[in-house]
Amino acid sequence: MGDWNPQDEPEAEAPRSRDFTIFVAGDSTASTYAQARRPRAGWGQALDVFTTRGVTVDNRAWSGASSKSHTDQGVLDAIAAAIAPGDWLLISFGHNDQKTDDPDRGTDPYTTYRQYLRGYIDVARLRRAHPVLVTSVERRRFRDGRPVESLGEYPEAMRALADEEGVPLIDLQAESLALWARLGEEGTKDHFLWLDAGHEHYPNGIEDNTHFQAKGAIEVARLVAKAAASRRLMKGGLTGLNHEHDPDEITWPESISEPPL
Repeated sequence: MGDWNPQDEPEAEAPRSRDFTIFVAGDSTASTYAQARRPRAGWGQALDVFTTRGVTVDNRAWSGASSKSHTDQGVLDAIAAAIAPGDWLLISFGHNDQKTDDPDRGTDPYTTYRQYLRGYIDVARLRRAHPVLVTSVERRRFRDGRPVESLGEYPEAMRALADEEGVPLIDLQAESLALWARLGEEGTKDHFLWLDAGHEHYPNGIEDNTHFQAKGAIEVARLVAKAAASRRLMKGGLTGLNHEHDPDEITWPESISEPPL
């Protein structure tokens, strides 16, 4: 976590009743994309479609990030400086932690992965905020017409850590697998970034089975929001969970900062 040390921080004041911010720490499946990459969107970018007035989503998810690189590049330090008592921190890594041949990103599921995740939990708790672990959303992979898991041991390692630390868990891997099963192999294409040639931002077309277009980002954000509501997390901050939402409700900024410090 760079030069940041929990022992250097003053004790935070007890949470007060107020509006709050939902911070998202994650990878490209959750990150915010600029206008030039529309309709590509991450579920963290779409999450504020489901928030009430006064609740802010501060999306610090970053394309290509793992729990390790997100920390090493100072993004967790930036969250630590901004998060306040009563805020929420959604922690979702796994896709790039799997890249164990990359020393800057790869982690071992039951050792270094859990070590880095604990860093996020510690930051939230120190600041009297609320950490929530979110297993990674599944890729679009089908075999014999059924979706298959692709995330190895990382989701189970996160589930075990949630139990050990007493941290709420949103099992987005399981929820997304169930959604892909309901939609089917063809029906998932308009959730993932599948676009025909001729699109203004993707002139050659694209077939991406990891990242989402706006519709999919909204539906994955809905899974997160519904799971949070069912566990009475972010109480009073979520709305419209059963409403249809127009993809244009998502905001694509003109530019973004990478990493999101």
